[in-house]
Amino acid sequence: MIYMDCAATTPTDPLVLEEMLPYFSEKFGNASSATRLGSAGKQAIRTARERAAALIGALPEEIFFTSGGTESDNWALRLGVRAGKSGRHIIVSAVEHPAVLRTAEDLAREGYRLTVLPVDAEGTVLPETLRSAMCEDTVLVSVMTANNEVGTIEPIRELAQIAHEGGALFHTDAVQAFGQIPLIASELGADLLSASAHKIFGPKGTGLLYVKKGVRLDAFLTGGGQERGRRSGTENVPGIVGFGKACALAAQRMEEAIRVKRSLRELFWEHLLTENPHVLVSGSRENRLPGNVHICLPGIEGETLLILLDQKGICASSGSACSAGALEPSHVLTAMGRKAIEAKGSLRLTFSEHNTAEEVLEVCELIRVQTARLRELSLPYEEYCKHV
Repeated sequence: MIYMDCAATTPTDPLVLEEMLPYFSEKFGNASSATRLGSAGKQAIRTARERAAALIGALPEEIFFTSGGTESDNWALRLGVRAGKSGRHIIVSAVEHPAVLRTAEDLAREGYRLTVLPVDAEGTVLPETLRSAMCEDTVLVSVMTANNEVGTIEPIRELAQIAHEGGALFHTDAVQAFGQIPLIASELGADLLSASAHKIFGPKGTGLLYVKKGVRLDAFLTGGGQERGRRSGTENVPGIVGFGKACALAAQRMEEAIRVKRSLRELFWEHLLTENPHVLVSGSRENRLPGNVHICLPGIEGETLLILLDQKGICASSGSACSAGALEPSHVLTAMGRKAIEAKGSLRLTFSEHNTAEEVLEVCELIRVQTARLRELSLPYEEYCKHV
């Protein structure tokens, strides 16, 4: 198997699993109990919190553990609108993950005014569009750090500054960027930041929400008062321990991982773009996540290509794993101005530092062969070629 779908999930690193295992067995105690076993869990959570905070230059008390990125996004939006000044206006970008978009739409049904910012052809939110959208009663702005489909990295620092100038809180969904590229919370300027363990070789079912010191964010789950009263529920000690270890490993490995993934990405462009007609690169060629490759192959169905690749042992994606199987073209590609025939032929490959140049070349050749085969039978592709 050649695995190139790390934006969907990563395998749990053996070192992460090794550190987690004792908390399923001999260290199984409830971290909220006053027993010796409970104290061991409490100390492990404290260490994990310090590791997660260190990865983004935050304070440990600014880190709150959750069940994943979706919960963190929901918490940030649903209670972020009440955490600052009074107002009923929220702003998100058109290319957000559904965890943000659907939550924002829920808030709109509850009476908030929702503005969805457009993006340019590379999927970038231009700061001037946010400045124009800001109103006196704007209370929250949410723009992701890097797009989960096309990999474009957004100008978060500038966007956060504009939001703050208007008195609004700023949230960023950093699920795809956290642990992948250097992020320093104070430099980003975000008041709230979401992340997830399973994108950085940690376990599924564990995430975090960074809450900048001084932001008065209410509790998302009430009950026993865990996570300093902000997120009640018995702590998932093994998951949190694993997340902390994954953060520590990401900090150690990031520089080399970025170098390897960028090299593989450029090798992919070099071979695929020179050997295949009508291949469209999605997102910024330069300002993107190091391991992300996203292309559109007009005239084919991306899902069909995925099945053919899967039969050859290649794991990839046509877009967001959370939208797999959707009949409509990707909302991200549509917002970027892609035609339906282009967007439906989308393919996303996301590398890790464990992939090799040989794997990239093998996948490029398979894509070339299968795309040519599918286009031979495609009437829409014949029509497309007449107009390009």
